Amino acid sequence: MKKNVFVAMSSILVLGAALAGCGGGKEAAKPADNASQGSAPAAEAPAAGPKVLKLNLHSEPPTADPGIAEDSTSGTIVRATFEGLTRTGADSKVHEAAAESYTVSEDGKTYTFKLRDAKWSNGDPVTAKDFEFAWKRALDPKTASNYAYQLYYIKNGEKFNKGEAKKEDVGVKAVDDKTLEVTLENPTPFFTELTAFYTYYPVNQKVVEGNEKWAGDAATHVGNGPFKLEGWEHKNKLTLAKNDNYWDKDNVKLDKIEFSMVEDENTELSMFDNGEIDWAGAPLSSLPTDAIPALKDSGKMKSQPIAGTYWYKFNTEKAPFNNVKIRKAFAYSIDRQSLIDNVLQTGQLPATGAVPPSMALNKDGYFKDKDLETAKKLLEEGMKEEGITKLPTITLSYNTSEGHKKIAEAIQDQWKKQLGVDVKIENKEWKVYLEDLHQGNYQIGRMGWLGDFNDPINFLELYKDKKGGNNDTNWENPKYKELLNQSALEKDPEKRKAILAQAEQILMDEMPIMPIYFYTNSWVQNDKVSGVVLDGLGAVDYKNADIAQ
Repeated sequence: MKKNVFVAMSSILVLGAALAGCGGGKEAAKPADNASQGSAPAAEAPAAGPKVLKLNLHSEPPTADPGIAEDSTSGTIVRATFEGLTRTGADSKVHEAAAESYTVSEDGKTYTFKLRDAKWSNGDPVTAKDFEFAWKRALDPKTASNYAYQLYYIKNGEKFNKGEAKKEDVGVKAVDDKTLEVTLENPTPFFTELTAFYTYYPVNQKVVEGNEKWAGDAATHVGNGPFKLEGWEHKNKLTLAKNDNYWDKDNVKLDKIEFSMVEDENTELSMFDNGEIDWAGAPLSSLPTDAIPALKDSGKMKSQPIAGTYWYKFNTEKAPFNNVKIRKAFAYSIDRQSLIDNVLQTGQLPATGAVPPSMALNKDGYFKDKDLETAKKLLEEGMKEEGITKLPTITLSYNTSEGHKKIAEAIQDQWKKQLGVDVKIENKEWKVYLEDLHQGNYQIGRMGWLGDFNDPINFLELYKDKKGGNNDTNWENPKYKELLNQSALEKDPEKRKAILAQAEQILMDEMPIMPIYFYTNSWVQNDKVSGVVLDGLGAVDYKNADIAQ
């Protein structure tokens, strides 16, 4: 989430909070216990109807399979319908979930989880074997999970994914139905944060092996989370219903969550104003930029900084961005602060590094915002190296969104004025856009990244391997890889931070990505909604959500 965003060992402050609203529904009136004989019985208030939270997904989720999910839209649905060994609570702390307890060996490399009694939404028992199967399935190269690298902390996880070890060598084993033993490559203090992330969720082996399309339809989808997938009209509507087989169902207050799928932010805000939905904007969509000043002035808009970075990716194997000086010229020339002040308008911070402020390795960044002099010099040198006197028209791609469009148009205008470059912008539907990025069918492409856990490695490891699942830039650097590997072995937090800072310096020196701003989530919500948890990493959890009646 964390993932490609549609819309860490440092001691950081996590900004998670349960978003407060009004209290719960009213209790039905009861007749008097001692009504006098002959009097009419006291009238009972009608029973309260089902509690339904109505939301909008800006786009169709590409999948509802935790082993395949790689984006925040899919992650939202998966997080509601599945549960890992642990779960992040409203207090921003990690709590036992599918696991009722766990122990860690003295060397910090072996975790033993004891599972609680729990069932899948179809009534099957959830077992340790489901976790072993799910993790090895995500690591299996045949699955082609773009998030497989998130499981490389497990012993031989990377080797199995790269065909250098057998499935049996992977360090996860169901000792019995209720005991899961996990062996790691190195001590990983944030491992229980990882087990709360969806790549570490279980899947029902019988269901998965019985139907390869199990996760694409409500009738065949099976999860172990607080909600179950009740209906999915693709590109139109998705409905979740309370999962009565969930172990903690008594703390799930909503009966249903209904997601519409409207791409246009202005239409979404109108739906909110008309009472058709209970929430508009982040984290599932964006507020229309033109509406933000009025929403701020009215006091309706809520905002929260999150650990995420909005950046553009360069395809480093497509001219002219195979030249590092031309990449840096494009990155240095834009005016991020102007973009924030005039387009975004919700308190974002200019990004001159890849890692967000809450886990920053270099608080001053690695280059200056709007460094036109250096940008023009680098562009001239880069073009000379490539033997060209004029750049061809550049194509800037983004997934369909009014907000992304306005950012692209502003940067298009800046590049024209500052560098004299003609830029064509194009948009595509989210699922198609993601696939094109993965296939390298782009020159410059928009993307965002929200932390999966509270450590800068989560942002830096994206670009470790040229063919890494979420790299897309085709960039790779041996020294960069070496530093990331070295950081995994360093136990001293300050020394490790220094190693990671060296790695981030290389990433910014070679600029396969162009950081633009650090995220702030902004939204409006119905005052009757409470209990929705938005954590400091930008993930949303509806387990404890409620809506007053």
